[in-house]
Amino acid sequence: MRNFGFLLALLLAACNSEIYTRDGVTDGDTFYLAPRAFADDDPVLQSWVAYSLMRSACQLDVGGEIPARVSDYGCEFTARQHLVDAWKQQREQHRGAVDAYLDELVAVYEAGFLDEYTVRYFGRKHWQVPAEVRVDDFRRWQRKHLRRHRPETRIIGSWGYRKL
Repeated sequence: MRNFGFLLALLLAACNSEIYTRDGVTDGDTFYLAPRAFADDDPVLQSWVAYSLMRSACQLDVGGEIPARVSDYGCEFTARQHLVDAWKQQREQHRGAVDAYLDELVAVYEAGFLDEYTVRYFGRKHWQVPAEVRVDDFRRWQRKHLRRHRPETRIIGSWGYRKL
């Protein structure tokens, strides 16, 4: 929970009052957590809250025309890394907590392939990816350890889209 408070403060500090418009929809520059995030201490939910806050704070930091629509390797990788850390912490605090996707993501992390996983499953053509990413090594590992894997992204909140 200590990390949650820090992430929330970081996110709020990055906000201003501008509104961005595209395709007839306004995208505010403030990420709003779902009310459930404050009331439900479910370990899976709270892990995804950490992911959501980190990703949205990074998107705000990167900025651009519409921060809510930023897709950046660094943001996705850092958010996934925080997701892993949060899940590991939640499992320590809530013995018996299980989530197939999060458990697989921890295995990816512990095998040293979180960079590669991020690029493989969430990559965009415009991303700038570190040269150290070992795509071939990951593919060999993936065939053995992630046979029927389905990537997940659960955003716990919204950017508060409003029709014009």
